[in-house]
Amino acid sequence: MSKWALITGATAGIGESFARLLASKGFNIVLVARDEARLHERSAALQEKYGIETFVLVADLVTDTGSLAVENYLNQIEVEVLINNAGFGINKSFSQSDLVAEQQLLDVLVRTPMRLMHVVIPQMKARNSGTIINVSSVASFIAGGSYSAAKSYLTVLSESLHTELRGTSVKISALCPGFTRTEFHQRGRMKMKKLPDFMWLTSDRLVADAWSDAQSGKAISVPGWQYKTLIGLISLTPRSAVRKIGMNIRKRQR
Repeated sequence: MSKWALITGATAGIGESFARLLASKGFNIVLVARDEARLHERSAALQEKYGIETFVLVADLVTDTGSLAVENYLNQIEVEVLINNAGFGINKSFSQSDLVAEQQLLDVLVRTPMRLMHVVIPQMKARNSGTIINVSSVASFIAGGSYSAAKSYLTVLSESLHTELRGTSVKISALCPGFTRTEFHQRGRMKMKKLPDFMWLTSDRLVADAWSDAQSGKAISVPGWQYKTLIGLISLTPRSAVRKIGMNIRKRQR
């Protein structure tokens, strides 16, 4: 019997790449996002190409109702893989941003992944099997506003849970990509034209690396030599300088 994987933000970018990768490995896929039309489009394409089952779950994870709908669904089925991918960025400094937008960012990037993990981890521990990948960011290692702070939560919690469950067969990993060619920056109206080509990653490649890293037991996956190098440099750099670098990156994007 095929096992199920649930992916939030499954209609585009990294989430869509995860859906195709896991479908190619024989997993049935639960696709979670807001856009019902795109969800059904992706669902049909996965069924046709890979011959797997899919389930479409329309949910706006900004809302309590949307997050609770996914939690309730997870309580009804056994999920072997959870990919916490849904997210967005705010193209304003914290002191100038809208408070509602800041709360929504926390709801999607922090509240929902935390709650979904809290639901599925007891199931996974009971059967001693499962994989959780939290899509974090290289930004979690710098100081770049509330987005960095939210992603830091995901990275640190993933590390903590990885250690907590070390004696089990439950695998938990934080995927920390750098700049990736998806719809993310366009939706956030971020200026990215000056970023050199070699700094861009492709979602299919980083997702394949992330899956391999998670299955090999790595707590953190950083795809791309350029970002492995960057994080290595950050670890050797005084935090005062790291803070300046993070805020300068955010200013350029605005």
